[in-house]
Amino acid sequence: MFNNTTLIISGPDTFEFLQAQLTSDLNNIEADRPPQLSAWCNPKGRVITLFRIRRAKDCWHLALPGALADTVSERLTMYRFRSKVDIERGAATADDLGVAEPLAETDWRRQLVTAGVPYIDAAQSGLFTPHMLNLDRLGAVHFDKGCYPGQEIVARIHFRGASKRRLRRFSSATPHADGDKLQIAGRDVGEVVNAVGNELLAVVPVDGSDFAIGGESLTAEPLPYDTAGAA
Repeated sequence: MFNNTTLIISGPDTFEFLQAQLTSDLNNIEADRPPQLSAWCNPKGRVITLFRIRRAKDCWHLALPGALADTVSERLTMYRFRSKVDIERGAATADDLGVAEPLAETDWRRQLVTAGVPYIDAAQSGLFTPHMLNLDRLGAVHFDKGCYPGQEIVARIHFRGASKRRLRRFSSATPHADGDKLQIAGRDVGEVVNAVGNELLAVVPVDGSDFAIGGESLTAEPLPYDTAGAA
């Protein structure tokens, strides 16, 4: 569904394996409940992919963009070492993504933008920290669960309050695309993460204002979890 893939992780060591890889605390995910957003980071604390994690009876479902499925599956297998874990792949279901059917992909993407929830595709993999994507505000990062790749950097940013860029929501008079650059006074300062029609999410400086794309001024819109729309 929506060009997404689900990695089905099973085996006696699955919980410990995933708990040591993801930014979420899997203890907070109950079986047969809606999926939880979580990130898998590289050692530099940059987000490789976002998962929607769902706990089933005998396995865990990790939904991610299909374009990242090969890379992520191969890298997770490398991290498996001697753990008794099996990794299979299947098409993402509505339950895996936490959506109601029927729902067109464009409508789903628009809902994510309105909710301030980023969608990281292959071109954006490894570019942003969890804080830049507001994952700490979305409940996708747990700061007391122990180590995972990039944890030291992510924790340092959090406890020092040092994230100078954050995800913000904007609207525009004309449509834009993922990867478009945002400017202040003609200077590139940010990047569109997701764009659907005239709505977009972009990572920009927390102290910036008067953002534009190609000379077109953008209108800042509120986020449901941060009505100030700023840092």
